[in-house]
Amino acid sequence: MDMTRLKEIREDKDIKQIEIANYLNITQAQYCRYETGVNIISIEKLDKLANFYNTSIDYLLYRTDERKPYPRSILNKDKQTEKEYEVI
Repeated sequence: MDMTRLKEIREDKDIKQIEIANYLNITQAQYCRYETGVNIISIEKLDKLANFYNTSIDYLLYRTDERKPYPRSILNKDKQTEKEYEVI
């Protein structure tokens, strides 16, 4: 059973499977298995795809119909600021 919108959102953007597979650094066959639900996609790859499509992981997993990504967390903003000022 297809548990993701990966095919739908990819086709909406007129992107080929091989292009997304290259972006994820996997084969087209591996990516196809994610779209068809044969293989389970990792959270890391879901996160990367959500960023690529400018949406949320919840949208990709049909947990919401809202395409707009969630606002950045205050905690994430604080961590980013800390990294910017990190002394090497």
